[in-house]
Amino acid sequence: MNLIEESFKNREEKKKKRTTRIILGAIILVVIIIIAIVAYLMYLQNSQLRLTLDGVSNERLKNILIFEDNGTIYVPIKEVASYFGYESYNGEYSNRSEDQNKCYIINENEVVNFELGEEKIYRLDLTENNADYVYSYMKQPVRGIGGVLCISTQGMEEAFNVSFQYNQEKNRIAIWTLPYLYKSYATQILDYQYTELSNKFVNQRAILDSELIVKGKNQYGVIGLDGTTILEAKYDNITYLPNTGDFLVENNKQMGILSKKGETKVQIMYDSIELMDSDAGLYAVKKDNKFGVVDVKGNIVIYIENDEIGIDISKFSQNNIKNRYILADSLIPVKKDDYWGLYDKNGNQIVDYKYDSLGYVASNNRNALNLLVIPNYNVLVACKDDKYTLVNSSGRELFAIVADDIYMTISGGENHYYIVANDQRIDAEDWLDENGTTANGNNAGSSNQTEDVETNSTDDDTEE
Repeated sequence: MNLIEESFKNREEKKKKRTTRIILGAIILVVIIIIAIVAYLMYLQNSQLRLTLDGVSNERLKNILIFEDNGTIYVPIKEVASYFGYESYNGEYSNRSEDQNKCYIINENEVVNFELGEEKIYRLDLTENNADYVYSYMKQPVRGIGGVLCISTQGMEEAFNVSFQYNQEKNRIAIWTLPYLYKSYATQILDYQYTELSNKFVNQRAILDSELIVKGKNQYGVIGLDGTTILEAKYDNITYLPNTGDFLVENNKQMGILSKKGETKVQIMYDSIELMDSDAGLYAVKKDNKFGVVDVKGNIVIYIENDEIGIDISKFSQNNIKNRYILADSLIPVKKDDYWGLYDKNGNQIVDYKYDSLGYVASNNRNALNLLVIPNYNVLVACKDDKYTLVNSSGRELFAIVADDIYMTISGGENHYYIVANDQRIDAEDWLDENGTTANGNNAGSSNQTEDVETNSTDDDTEE
C-alpha cells in the first residue's frame, strides 16, 4: 500500500468515527430530550390537583370545588350530594317548599337541613323511630356562590359524613365516604379479636372520630382505629353521641354516659337518657317512670319527679318545631299531676304547673292549623279551661287567658298567625309588634302586667 492509499484510508476511518460520534451524540441528545419531556410531563401531572373519592380518581368532583383566596374550599351542596349517596331538594324537609334560601339532603339513613347564612345544621336520623332533630355547627356559614347554596369542606365533612384530606404540598385531595370506611374497618376488627363492628348508623359515624364500636362475644366496647381499647367490651349496648363525642352505655337495662377517656359523666342508673340540647348540655332522664333533667356532669337540673318532660310535637308538623324538649328558645315544658309548667335551661321553674295543655289543636275552623310556637317572636301557646294565651321566653303571659283560638294558616307559602277573642280575629304578629314584643319573645316595656288583647277585626272572620 502506497502513502496515498494509506492516507485516503485513514481519512475514511476518521470520517466514519466522526459520523458515528455524531450519530451517538444525536441519539444521546434525543434520549435526554425525551427524558426531559417525560420528566416535565410528570412534573406537570404531579403539580396539577388530583382528587380521589374512595381511592378512585374523580375529575368531575374535583372541578366542582371552589377555591377561595383565603384558602377555604367550598362545594355546592346540591351538586355534590349525589357523589356521597344523597338526594337533594330546595326548601326544608319538615316544611316542604321551593325556597332557594334553604335546602336539604336525604338518604336512607338521615336528613340534613341547611339555610343561607346559618352555621347551624339540623339532622334527623331516619333509622330511629320517633327520633328528634339534633343540630351541629359548621365553622363557616352556608353561602350563596354563583346563585347556589355552598358550604366549606369542613361543613361537607360534618353534613355528609365524609373524611376530607388535602395535602397541599403534593396537591392531592382524598375524600372517604362513611359506607366505604365502614366496609373497610368491618373486616379489620377481626384481627383485633372482635366479632363485629356495630352497623347502627349513629355508631358508624364514630369512625369519623377515629373510634370503632365493636362487639366481643356478647357485649360491646369501643376501640381506636389501631385496635387500642377505649371502653372494654362489657356493656349490653353502646350508642355514640356525635355532638359530645361521648357514649351512651347500657347494662342490665340501666343507662349512663361515659367519655372516650372512660370517665363516668352520668351514672349508669337511669331507665332512659335522651339529649335535650347540646349547647346547654342537658339530658332528659327517666327513672321509675318519672322524668327529670340532668346536665353533662350528671348533676340534677330538674328533679326526677315529673310525669313528662317535653311534648309530642307530631301534632304541630307544619309549625316547624325541631326540639320537643325546649320551646320558644328557652322553655322546658314539664308535666306533673295532669298540669303543665315551664322551666328554663338552668332548672328554674318560671311558670307553675297550671296549664291544661300547651299548643292549640284546631277543631272547628277548617282553615286553621295547629300551633305551638310563633317562631319569629319565640312565644308559646298555652291553654287553661279551653282558653288560650301566649307565653314569652321568660315565662310571662302576654295577655290574660281569654282567647278562644290561637292558630296559624298558610297562604301563598307564607305562615300567618291569628288570635280569636270575643268572636273577632286579629293578626297575632301585628299585635305582638304593637305591644313591643321583640323577635326573641321579650316585651320591650318594663311592666310586669299582662296586656289586654285588642280585638280589632281583620277583613276575614273566623270560618266555623
